[in-house]
Amino acid sequence: MSQPQPPPYPYNPYNQPPMAQQPPGPGVPPPFPGQLPPQPGQPYPPQPYPAQPAPFGQQPARSSGRPAGAFFLALLASVLVSLIYSGVIVATYKDQSQDTVHILYVVHALINGAAVGVLTGLVGHRSGGARAAGTVVAALGAFFGYANAVPLVIADNSGFEVLRMMLEHDPFTPAKAWWGSQTGGEWIALLGLLLAAATAWGLAYAVGRSRR
Repeated sequence: MSQPQPPPYPYNPYNQPPMAQQPPGPGVPPPFPGQLPPQPGQPYPPQPYPAQPAPFGQQPARSSGRPAGAFFLALLASVLVSLIYSGVIVATYKDQSQDTVHILYVVHALINGAAVGVLTGLVGHRSGGARAAGTVVAALGAFFGYANAVPLVIADNSGFEVLRMMLEHDPFTPAKAWWGSQTGGEWIALLGLLLAAATAWGLAYAVGRSRR
């Protein structure tokens, strides 16, 4: 006995006329062989579009600078300013009063911080790490500019033999002279560090913000 055959696809029990297939729209590929065309009211799946170029005048964002380069340039500038300051101290220490020593130290701290801050902002741009490193470098430059002048003054005034004995018995003499505990200059020492650090940070921030 023969088996009943399944109705042909598509199943149309009411013998309705077939619906006209809508031609694919512009830019839409035809259905693949074996793929049913979409029914009316069922849109084609979205097709990927090629990446559009950036509008004219809009460029991708630039990097945030070069923190490592900013650090080394700031360090070089701080060393140069400190060496100049030490040379000025050695050349004029015999004619300096205590007030002059303090004024020169504060001025040096400001100049050191300014040089470090400008270079840090120019090269490091908006990098917070570069600004932090520049702040430390400026404070250290203010300290070493004064501390390095002390052995030079001792050698010029008393000779290298006295300098050698000083370094052997009390190598921290330059740091003690910078601290100024015997002359009540501790607050001047701290003020120089603060001014150098604040100047470096402020200028690095201002210059870095203007860099794009």
